[in-house]
Amino acid sequence: MAQSVWGYDSDNGPERWHENYPLAKGDKQSPIEINSKDVRHDSSLASWHASYDPGAAKTILNNGRTCRVVFDDTFDRSVLRGGPLTGAYRLRQLHLHWGSSDDHGSEHVIDGEKYAAELHMVHWNPKHGNFAGALKQPDGVAVVGIFLKVGKTPKPELKRILEEIENIKTKGKEAPFQHFDPSILFPKSRDYWTYHGSFTTPPCEECITWILLREPIEVSSDQMAKLRSLSKNDENEPVSPLVDNWRPPQPLKGRVVRASFK
Repeated sequence: MAQSVWGYDSDNGPERWHENYPLAKGDKQSPIEINSKDVRHDSSLASWHASYDPGAAKTILNNGRTCRVVFDDTFDRSVLRGGPLTGAYRLRQLHLHWGSSDDHGSEHVIDGEKYAAELHMVHWNPKHGNFAGALKQPDGVAVVGIFLKVGKTPKPELKRILEEIENIKTKGKEAPFQHFDPSILFPKSRDYWTYHGSFTTPPCEECITWILLREPIEVSSDQMAKLRSLSKNDENEPVSPLVDNWRPPQPLKGRVVRASFK
């Protein structure tokens, strides 16, 4: 397996990542399965706040592994603070993980339940100088995870992202994505679970404070189908649908998940 071609197929998928990325077998890996009975309610956990500048949105791209929206993070224009965090973390990108059908696709699993997709909003701590520096620190990155569950009503908030999919159908395609306020993607409830973990893609750095929102947002089956219409191949290659780009839950290894709610 070549260094650069990790993916989600049997020959280069999550089971084999550790061959090139030994950290993938570390003690603080993500995602995890959260079991309510083992979660510790922590009354000292504050509420979290995001102040995002819609003007910070730059581009949307298909990198062959996910659909990603990139934001300007050269200064504190879109930040996350509060909750389990100290200081302000800058929004850098958001991306999604999804399945080949509506009954699975999320990376985190809650009491055995899988959702259709999981949205990750990736923020980094500017006290470490730059994003690369933050990846080397245990408090370097904060990710807000939001579950997508299939219901009757399409989520108008996701519409903007999905409308662009036509323009980034194949791997390597990028399109301008301006004036977007990602806070519209948050559910009504601010309740969350938090734990220390890792990126769910190689090299799986263990630098993430996870803030997983308890309440999912609702999407329609059609919206999910739209995501699955992306191709993980280049435009001159046969279309190979980009689906099942999720990593299965990793061992907890003694970590405790805390909840902001009872």
